[in-house]
Amino acid sequence: MTQPPAGRGIRIAGTGSSTPDNTLSNFDLEKILDTSDEWIQQRTGIKTRRVVDQSTGAGTISLACESLANAVEDSGIDPKELDLVICASVTQEMTCPSASCRAAHHVGATNAAAFDLGAACSGFLYGLNLADTLIRQGRYKTIAVIGSDAMSTVLDYTERGVSILFGDASGAAIVTADDDPSRGCLYQSMGADASNWQCLYLPKREVDIPEADRDNPIEMGKLRMNGREVFKFAVKKFQEVIEDALENSGVDIDDISQLICHQSNLRIIESAREKLGLEKDRVYVNIDRIGNSSAGSIPLCLDELNKAGRIREGENVLFVAFGGGLTWASSLWRV
Repeated sequence: MTQPPAGRGIRIAGTGSSTPDNTLSNFDLEKILDTSDEWIQQRTGIKTRRVVDQSTGAGTISLACESLANAVEDSGIDPKELDLVICASVTQEMTCPSASCRAAHHVGATNAAAFDLGAACSGFLYGLNLADTLIRQGRYKTIAVIGSDAMSTVLDYTERGVSILFGDASGAAIVTADDDPSRGCLYQSMGADASNWQCLYLPKREVDIPEADRDNPIEMGKLRMNGREVFKFAVKKFQEVIEDALENSGVDIDDISQLICHQSNLRIIESAREKLGLEKDRVYVNIDRIGNSSAGSIPLCLDELNKAGRIREGENVLFVAFGGGLTWASSLWRV
């Protein structure tokens, strides 16, 4: 998509988030893995991550419900005004009913349609881009987009390469039609390439595992990743989608107030920031204390920035993500 259609704008009416109280530090991982705080920080930038208490039934749905409730409260809208609830996740406890249906019910969004979306770490941006398009076309007026993942529920904590990276979080945004057509998504892109799908996947059955990965000791039903290949893909794709968004929107990098990247790895984020010549305060980072929370990553960053007063009306914000699939997305907004 290049330029949005004229005549109707979109505004982010409110944001919300939810993170578990439980913290899993690098020092905690030292007790169960052959690793160290220094090793993890050098390679990922992560110090701590949040994890749900599975013994209480907490997980993706409870995080989604809380983040949506907080976003609704922040927006000041009546939940019955919601026309649609989209929840991006790869860690749903159930596929039926969807996490989106449960979250909509939790806040009393009795008039809303609801569905879940699976695009891994790119999921929230897929949902946000879809919401913008639906509202601009006049099909819907107010849509809630949630990104929620309890990654700790799909990790094998005997495997060092994957388990050190991920944490649990959820974030949500309420987007609604606005009379100002200059507001909303100025440019968006989404893509996928499954040629290297086995670099990051979550098998449920033995048949799901490719022959080359049959000797992998990671427990069935837990996330598997080729970190080296995913890292190379991410560094290259981050740069490509950022350049694509700026070139096709006509917006200069100096006019971007915040670059909100998926919190995958601090080295990847820093590499992108340095190549673009952006100051640190224009590239938000919370991976050091949250970890990689997949679809929850970007909306959590958005909510933290919003609550800090750093998302200001009329400014340009660029969102960028990549994830399993392999998928990627960008979304450039005038907020």
